[in-house]
Amino acid sequence: MPKPFKNEPLTDYTKPANKKAMEQALAKVRTWIGKEYPIVIGGEEIRTQDKLASYNPSRSSEVVGLFQKADSALAGKAVETAYEAFGTWQHVDAKKRADYIFKAAALMRKRKHEFSAVMVYEVGKTWPEADADTAEAIDFLEFYGREMLRLAGPQPLTKIKGEKNELKYIPLGVGVVVPPWNFPLAILAGMASAAIVTGNTVVLKPSSDSPLIGWKFFDLMREVGLPAGVFNFITGPGGSVGDTMVGHPKTRFVSFTGSKEVGIHINELAAKVQPGQRWLKRVVAEMGGKDSIVIDDKTDLDAAAQATVASAFGFQGQKCSAASRAIVVEKVYDKFIDLVREKTKKLTVGKADQPTNFMGPVVNKGAQEKILKYIETGIKEGGRLIAGGERGDSDGYFVKPTVIADVDPHATISQEEIFGPVLAIIKANDFDHALEIANNTEYGLTGGVWTKDRKKIEKAKRYFHVGNFYINRKITGAMVGVHPFGGFNMSGTDSKAGGKDYLLLFTQAKSIAEKIK
Repeated sequence: MPKPFKNEPLTDYTKPANKKAMEQALAKVRTWIGKEYPIVIGGEEIRTQDKLASYNPSRSSEVVGLFQKADSALAGKAVETAYEAFGTWQHVDAKKRADYIFKAAALMRKRKHEFSAVMVYEVGKTWPEADADTAEAIDFLEFYGREMLRLAGPQPLTKIKGEKNELKYIPLGVGVVVPPWNFPLAILAGMASAAIVTGNTVVLKPSSDSPLIGWKFFDLMREVGLPAGVFNFITGPGGSVGDTMVGHPKTRFVSFTGSKEVGIHINELAAKVQPGQRWLKRVVAEMGGKDSIVIDDKTDLDAAAQATVASAFGFQGQKCSAASRAIVVEKVYDKFIDLVREKTKKLTVGKADQPTNFMGPVVNKGAQEKILKYIETGIKEGGRLIAGGERGDSDGYFVKPTVIADVDPHATISQEEIFGPVLAIIKANDFDHALEIANNTEYGLTGGVWTKDRKKIEKAKRYFHVGNFYINRKITGAMVGVHPFGGFNMSGTDSKAGGKDYLLLFTQAKSIAEKIK
């Protein structure tokens, strides 16, 4: 049996050896810039006439990698191939399946800076953000491998005289895994490894903004010897490729992380039973949030402001858990704004491969333009610009960290997910009013309160309707095994990734009863 699970430590880049190792990894990954990568279905490498380019958002004209643009025929072939492989893979012993996952974790740990460097170039993660992403990916592999061994063992059942009873967790079938670009390694590795270790086969379609890190994970799984067809890699547009796979009658489940709109579409498409389909498809969806930190007057305001800024602007606010709203009781409203303004203006923005920058670029031009329009709307609807509000000075897709105060609780930037470095500050009459505002969106992912009042803490624990709730700390940075992650309402299906319930989403329970003398 493996040792008890523990989280992968983060890298301290103030240590010269670690800094040098990351610099070497960045230099190595730069030698891969512009290379072309295939689709892989059942071990067969396939190239198409049409290509898909992945760009470096810090240097918008730099092509990180060239990928194939699949069509619906290749999407169907990928599902059929995975379905054929499932016939064998579902019967492979759970320990052997877990061993593949543990080997992948060990190799990723040895090459962690390489994986991080890819994310620096491909999605604009700064060194610490990329390192945390890689560490979380390792955690998912280690945690889910152990969880599979637990589920494969004897399960507790009520004993009855004259019978021998068992409960077995068996796999579902073919899964379509559609990860996001914002945690392009951690979430991808978590969803894919959970499906594979439980005995399912997978077709992976990474985001078109982060196919290279998807390829690196797929290639890692090939290297550890995962049989051909168990894990298949396909790139292409969501409209034709994604919809074909989600709607295919041999697809058994879809694991998705991304926007509310795409998540709803996937759920609707998966719910329609196709000719020849023999099951109701399962959808595991994480669809974003509009997350709030409530600031009480009885708290350490400086620490609360620091946690708010870290939660709002880490990875440019491109986290579904990011603090996009600070709801502040009026007694300390003005003072809190001053503290947030002061801390925000100290943040450095620039190319992600330069370790002195706290913030890198947003992921692409479309995101940059969308964020700037939200800022414009926020001001037009009565918001007061406190900091930022403009592009960064570079050829990449930079947006300065932006704070808008005096935001109406029902304003556009208070209700819609911006997915960028924009913090709306809202005034509340008192703590109860702040909680009421916190619950006024269609989402329910993360949230937190800052207060020293125990009664208020207990009240918030009951009434703040989110899947991940934090008290007197930042609201980002959920850790595998520590903070099972997933949200309510339009934030998705509350999958609780990194928790002991998660693998159950990729299995079905079979009860076996045998009469004995």
